[in-house]
Amino acid sequence: MTKMIASAFTAAAIFIGTNVKAQTTPANALRFGIGLETGIPTGNADYRSHFMLGGTARLQYGVSDNLALTLTSGYYNFFATDVVKNVYNGRSLGEIPVKAGIKAFVGSGFYLAGEAGAGFEVHPVVEGASKNTKLILAPGLGYATKSWDVGVRYENFSGSGDNYGLVGLRIAYGFGL
Repeated sequence: MTKMIASAFTAAAIFIGTNVKAQTTPANALRFGIGLETGIPTGNADYRSHFMLGGTARLQYGVSDNLALTLTSGYYNFFATDVVKNVYNGRSLGEIPVKAGIKAFVGSGFYLAGEAGAGFEVHPVVEGASKNTKLILAPGLGYATKSWDVGVRYENFSGSGDNYGLVGLRIAYGFGL
C-alpha cells in the first residue's frame, strides 16, 4: 500500500512539475474529463475494505474565468477484506456516485472544490442485504493544467444508519468540448 501511495504522489508531482499553461476555466467553456479514482476507506468501511478503486467521468462548465460547476459520476469498488469474505461470507461493495460540485481556482492552476450528491450501492457487502442510497459530501483540493487534473479529497457517505468515508485521489485527463 505504501508503494501505491508513493507512486500516486510521484505521478502528481510529475503532472504538477511540467511546464504547461496553468488552468483557469474560461467563462462559458465546457470540458470533459475521464479519471482514475483510488482511495483509502475510513469510518465504518475500514473493517470491510482497505482499498477503493474506480473510474469517473466529469463534465465541467466555466461560470467565470476562475469558477466552474461540475457534474461527476462513475463507479467505485471497495475491495472486501478477508474478514468480510471469510467471517461474513461477504463480497466487495460497489457504489455509483452522482455528484454536482464547484471548483474555485485560487491561483496558478490550484483549486478548491466541493461536491454533493448521492451514492447508489450496486450490490451490498452481504448478498441479500438491502441496497442503500447514501448522501455524499466531498471537499477537496487539486491542481489542473490544460489536459490533466490531479485532486485529493475526503468523501463522506452517510445514510441508512451506515456512515463511512474515504480519502481519495483522482488523476484525470480532460479536454474541451
